[in-house]
Amino acid sequence: MDHTKPLSERTVTLWLWIFPITYVIHIAEEYFLGGGYSAYLQKLRGVQLSTTRFLVAQSIGVVLMTIGVILAKRFRFQSMLIVILGGTVLVNGITHSVTSITHGGYGPGLITSGGMWIPLGLATLYRFKAENSSRRYWIAVAIGVGINAVISVLTMRGGSIV
Repeated sequence: MDHTKPLSERTVTLWLWIFPITYVIHIAEEYFLGGGYSAYLQKLRGVQLSTTRFLVAQSIGVVLMTIGVILAKRFRFQSMLIVILGGTVLVNGITHSVTSITHGGYGPGLITSGGMWIPLGLATLYRFKAENSSRRYWIAVAIGVGINAVISVLTMRGGSIV
């Protein structure tokens, strides 16, 4: 596959929708497997994040991601948003993987991280590099990393903004 040949608008739109869909699958794993992410976070880091707060925060994330996809199509910044989302899921997937390796066991989110998000993030960043100027590409990657940093801080605060 020639990664420098532009993709059709339909293909880009479909690719964008993969992110909220895989996000819902990732949330389901974090909720249902390994005792749940809230219990895992309590055990691993001593952080109290109620299951309700976890689900509310994740629901907000899905809604924001969905709105982003809709706005990106409407205002024609799909190729930048797709790199932002690619960077976001790649870093999240790596974080889950490193945490599981460091602590020597399964952590909720590990399966979807290794099986979906790391490959999706890598494929996206590789495929859409040519779709953006170098500056725009690296800004988008930095935004994706920044999103993970904000989520990490909020998570370590038990989901509290204040």
